[in-house]
Amino acid sequence: MAQAASGTAGASGSGSRGSARPTLEEVAALAGVGRGTVSRVVNGSPRVSDKAREAVQAAIAELGYVPNRAARALVTSRTDAVALVVPEAETRLFSEPYFSDIISGVAAELSETDMQLLLILVRNQRERDRLAAYLSAQRVDGVLLVAVHRDDPLPGLLESLEIPSVLAGRRNDHEVLSYVHADNAGGARMAVRHLLRRGCGRVATITGPLDMEVALARLDGYRRALEEAGQTYEEDLVGLADFTEEGGRQAMRALLERRPDLDAVFCASDVMAAGAMQVLRAAGRRIPEQVAVIGFDDSIVARHTEPAMTSVRQPIEEMGRTMARLLLEEIAGRHRGSRQVVLATELVVRDSA
Repeated sequence: MAQAASGTAGASGSGSRGSARPTLEEVAALAGVGRGTVSRVVNGSPRVSDKAREAVQAAIAELGYVPNRAARALVTSRTDAVALVVPEAETRLFSEPYFSDIISGVAAELSETDMQLLLILVRNQRERDRLAAYLSAQRVDGVLLVAVHRDDPLPGLLESLEIPSVLAGRRNDHEVLSYVHADNAGGARMAVRHLLRRGCGRVATITGPLDMEVALARLDGYRRALEEAGQTYEEDLVGLADFTEEGGRQAMRALLERRPDLDAVFCASDVMAAGAMQVLRAAGRRIPEQVAVIGFDDSIVARHTEPAMTSVRQPIEEMGRTMARLLLEEIAGRHRGSRQVVLATELVVRDSA
């Protein structure tokens, strides 16, 4: 279990009464309330009058008081930490813009809180077991999980531990945990409709791993767009890949061997589309004159290909923000039961289609 910590809490002040760290008792004395009232305000209890809360907050600001995390944890059973768990190799984490955008959104949402963000990579069974022990020991208040695979045991573990959790994506239509994702099927359908409207008649697709609901949804959107246009869904126009650039290259080579007559390809990620475009250029196919290409994500990759890539935009950073916001609400006990948030997608048309 590889782990990195990102701090989001502010630095402590020195206070107006010398260099010693201000105490709870000093805050209480300045605010004119009891020590217990200060403790309730610090720990977010609703059992405090507005007048007392304002007095305590003013005293905290004047003294530069910073709560003792260890003492607070004993009282509230809180750690003031959340884990962002990525069950992928570090090569994917650092090579795909999707992950950095998710992390950026999560960090931005947590920046105004006292929460610490822990980034945890889980790459094998040993690290999965270590994570299970870590979570069972209540080391964090909640978990954000990205890159959800159908048979991944981690969502089931989170469910059994009853720890506040939010997923980026879902395992299937019957997901019981809270999740946030984009309109994957709708975005794919929009992309393929665009290709068909511009006159493409043999539209191929390169998928992500089909043990991920996100990949299945984008494949379903591709299929539905063809059927709505009266075209037949053909298996030999479907290239299976893994959301990586090399996967996109391999799938594109296989598609050209099976169907050299293809005139468009919809890729389930920008990274795979970039790999597909490399293969098309090497094969002497002009983009978009001979083969039009559309990706998915509208990441920085799409704006730096040659030609610039048409792509389905999903609001990845907003997904991260929304995940963190839902998790904070679950941790605070403001919501019970799972929630599902689907964010809209849009087609960004550039030169490749």
